[in-house]
Formats: sequence, C-alpha cells, structure tokens
Amino acid sequence: MKALTEIVVPQLAESLVSATIDTWLKKPGDTIDMYEPICEVLTDKVSAELPSTVKGTLKEILVPAGETVPVGTPICIVETEAAAGSRSSAASASQEQVAVSAVAEDTDQSMRHRYSPAVQKLAAEHGVRLADVPGTGLGGRITRKDVLAYVESGAHQRTGSKPAADPTVAIPKEPVRSSGLHLSETPRIPSIEVERSSIAGRGEDYIDVTPIRNTIARNMRQSVSEIPHAWTMIEVDVTNLVMLRNKVKDEFIKREGVNLTYLAFLLKAVVNAIKDYPIMNSMWAVDKIIVKRDINLSLAVGTDDSVLTPVIKNADHKTIAGLARDIDDLARKTREGKLTLSDMQGGTFTVNNTGSFGSILSYPIINYPQAAILTFESIVKRPVVINDMIAVRSMANLCLSLDHRILDGVICGRFLQRVKDNLESFNMETKLY
Repeated sequence: MKALTEIVVPQLAESLVSATIDTWLKKPGDTIDMYEPICEVLTDKVSAELPSTVKGTLKEILVPAGETVPVGTPICIVETEAAAGSRSSAASASQEQVAVSAVAEDTDQSMRHRYSPAVQKLAAEHGVRLADVPGTGLGGRITRKDVLAYVESGAHQRTGSKPAADPTVAIPKEPVRSSGLHLSETPRIPSIEVERSSIAGRGEDYIDVTPIRNTIARNMRQSVSEIPHAWTMIEVDVTNLVMLRNKVKDEFIKREGVNLTYLAFLLKAVVNAIKDYPIMNSMWAVDKIIVKRDINLSLAVGTDDSVLTPVIKNADHKTIAGLARDIDDLARKTREGKLTLSDMQGGTFTVNNTGSFGSILSYPIINYPQAAILTFESIVKRPVVINDMIAVRSMANLCLSLDHRILDGVICGRFLQRVKDNLESFNMETKLY
C-alpha cells in the first residue's frame, strides 16, 4: 500500500519562528531516500539543507521557492510504502494530477541558466561548461549533483570544455596590488543573476534580491534604526607580532594543517580585554543590560554574495592555536555552505578582519543585538616617531562601533587601549599553545 506523508518546516532552533524556501533540490516524481536533502531553507541565522524524514517519491511541492512560512507548515508531500488504510485514497486521487505536472516539469526550462555560486565554483574547479550540463533541478536548474555526475561521466573531457571560454565560469583574476601585509587572497567577485531590461532605450539591469540578501537587509536596518551607533579608532604597532608570525607560521601549518593568521592573535587580544571589561560582552534589554558570562566571538566572514557571522564558542578557553583552528574551520564551512544553526548562534561580540582586503579604515554596523563590533584593518608599514626618532614600523588601525545606550567613550577607550596593549605585548617568546 502507498501512503502520503507531509514534510513540515522543523523547529531548527529555539528562537526560530519561520523559514524561507530558497531552492528545491528535488522535483515531483523524484525518488527520495531517508535523510536526503530535498530543499535549501534560509533562516535569520543560516542557510541549510532540509533532509527528508521519510523514503519515497516526491508527489507535490506545497511551498514554492522564495516563500517564507511559519515553523510547522507542510512544504511538500512524499508518497511512501505503508500499511493499508493510511491515506491510500488521497494517493490515488492525486495520481493523475501528479503525472501531468511531472510531464510539464520536464519541459520547463525557466531556471536553466540561473546558476548558484556553489555550482559555478564547482564547474570552474573541474573545467566544465555549464551550458553542456543537463539540469535535473526545478525548472531545469543545474545542481551540484548534476555537475558532479557530468564530471564522473567524463563528458567534459570528450567535449573539450574550456572554462575560460564560458561566461558562466570564473575567469582567473589578476593579482591585487596592496600595501597591506596580510592581504591573504584576491578579493572575490560576487556571482549575481542579472535580468536585463527589455524596454528599448533602458540602459539598466535588474538583480533579484535573494532571501539571504533580504535577511541581511532586514537585520542591518534593525541595527541602524534601533541602536544609536558611535565610533572610535586606535592605532596599534604590530611590528613584533609580524616578526613572531613570520617565524612560526611555516612550522605551524606543517603541524596543524591550517594557516596561522593575524586574526587568531587579535581574537586572543580581544578575549583578554573583554575579561578586563566584561560590559563589552553585553546587550540591551529595555529595562536591563544583560552581561554575558560566556565570551562567544562572532566572525564576519564574506562569501561570494553575502556576509555571515559564525561563532567561536567559549573563545576565552582557547589558545592562539585553538583559535586559529576554529577560524579556519568556520571560514571553510561558510564558503562551502556547510554552516549549521549551532555555528551561527550565541555570539556576544563580533570581530571583522576588514584588513584582509586592504581596508585601512571602516565604520562597521553592530551585529544586532550585541553591544559592539571591532574591525582589524590592514597592516601597513609607516614612518612612526619613537623617542624623537623616525622609525619604519608595521602599523594597523582598530575600529570600534558601539551601542551608546550601553557603552560610553571612556569605557570603550580603555577597552581599545587594552586590546592595543595585548597586541603590542606579543613577542618572540609568546606561546601558541
């Protein structure tokens, strides 16, 4: 006997009340295994794949891509094997209707040329022309599985695909000139989907606002409208830190398998400063100020088309080496789209390494509802007066945005000075473990 089972939006997190269906990975008529992802959902915290809770055949999609629904809302119907008497009449009643929709789906190619950043990146890595790849997603859209299956078949080698000739594949970028010492990689160029105006004489393009971009816009608007922002900056001499990192970075990557970045040292300096000034680790609650005991650092990590803030939990319990491992792990998971809701929750203070793309000064927006956000700007060699003599030193700026309801200039000035002292105290004897 056949039975129909509804799959609903689960309670992915305690505070989650709704989710947006981003992309359907399956279409009506597809076979689904237990725990196999059927769609991608977006929440205020993260983008995640929603696994199937049953094994069977997808019969009907109830919520189209792009629609936001409350937790517990049925989003699709799956036909499964079941005992007699379990909604068999409903299954037979919809059999013809689903068959017709499946045929219509096969001819629908409206999404054929809309590629996600993950698909474009995968195609570039394997030298695949996306125009040659059959799409099995909704509306003929090409999924990562389609690209991998195409690569495994060896078809891209037989057709002699060349990624540089295909506009859908990333073209190698030229090296970026910068005076920053820790510009670790070429800044990424966002992959966007553009709809050109069909009206004669209109020289403009239209870019669809994705659900995750809409979430970012909403959160940024809430932060700016509710939090009275103030801003301050301090200059730091990191010459000794640069020498220390240059000394140990090669041995560290051989031992740990990850890069030892300046960000790991900064996080350690910030954590120790927060211990001295715990009010920095707080949030506004109308008639109270909540000071968090756990120091959970949010990292602002940029992807091709968004900025996410995964969290290093209990950062005050970690060594510099431990922080470096966590930074590498979270950055990799962010760019591969593998972050979980747990990775995004619980942040109490945000740090952003804007210097990684050459910035020397920035005014960051606070990660609501936290009280402050700190940016670490590019390390640049500059002439500095020391003991009435001019010396060339490696200098960097630290920029802090603060919630003026909670924090004032005096406490933030002292906090920044403590972060500065901590960074400048690193020397050749500093232990990483």
